[in-house]
Amino acid sequence: MFTWLFDRVVSWSAHPHAKWYLGGLSFAESSFFPVPPDVLLAPMTLARPRQGPLFALITTIASVLGGVAGYAIGYFALEAITPVLHRFDYWDSYLQVRQWFETWGFWAVLAAGFSPIPYKLFTIAAGTMGMPLPAFVLASIVGRGSRFFLVAYLVMWGGPPVQAKLRKHMETIGWVLVGVLIVAYVVIKL
Repeated sequence: MFTWLFDRVVSWSAHPHAKWYLGGLSFAESSFFPVPPDVLLAPMTLARPRQGPLFALITTIASVLGGVAGYAIGYFALEAITPVLHRFDYWDSYLQVRQWFETWGFWAVLAAGFSPIPYKLFTIAAGTMGMPLPAFVLASIVGRGSRFFLVAYLVMWGGPPVQAKLRKHMETIGWVLVGVLIVAYVVIKL
């Protein structure tokens, strides 16, 4: 199951419109969608290593623009999306992110690029808290850009041997991740 999915994503990465898919996914993930763009950035970089920096740049720009959309959602429509945050169990994480903003402000957004908490919560909280937009954009560019360029360069460095190893162990990796997610869900619910 996971090997098939891995092969499918790798095949998508070679599609002529893959850059548009990457940009769309990066934009959506920063404001409302749950799948991180790394799942497309890494295979695209594996398929065309020389274009890895370009893919990282596309991902960064689209992610920052999506972050601005998330900021606008937080600034203008928090009441409208509060039920959605509750429904998808994001509310507690959102409150945690708000607390981080109160404590660290700019640095919270910068660290968000590498945080396991979905970036969209940081973008929404930045808008809710009225963080100055230029500071938000700068922190997003540095934080998200660092992450995406790191992913691209690591994949370029590892190259095809990494792809072969990942594919060989994809079923195990996939089921371990499912197990971790189930355990994390149970722990959070208790």
